[in-house]
Amino acid sequence: MRCPFCGHEDTQVKDSRPSEDNSAIRRRRHCLECGGRFTTFERVQLRELVVVKKSGRREPFDRDKLERSLSHALRKRPVEADRVERMITGIVRRLESLGENEIPAATIGELVMQALSSLDKVAYVRFASVYKNFRETKDFENLIGQLEGDRD
Repeated sequence: MRCPFCGHEDTQVKDSRPSEDNSAIRRRRHCLECGGRFTTFERVQLRELVVVKKSGRREPFDRDKLERSLSHALRKRPVEADRVERMITGIVRRLESLGENEIPAATIGELVMQALSSLDKVAYVRFASVYKNFRETKDFENLIGQLEGDRD
């Protein structure tokens, strides 16, 4: 594994253990060149997923990109990190189990919206406002009205 600090290609594993939800192996590493310490995660990947954008452009699925967009939606929300990690793992497993290598971006967006609606309503509204490209306050009112209607 290449050191993220100096780029040296020979690092040593100091400690390995399963992640909290047993979906990955967490490895603490040490660079023999610069002495830097860092953590890597090893996950099972069932298939290579490709995201098909609205424009038709294709790009490899990036779990980190999904994690970043969720962290924006969940910023300053009282949601535990392990619940977010389990949600991300669940979304990725559902994508892999669809049986397709090419996944429309809209499918990913819908899965994220479903997961967020049960996890945190404020994060759901934040994500939806970007995903659905809200232009005016009426868009927010309509979405919140739907949420209120679902609760009844």
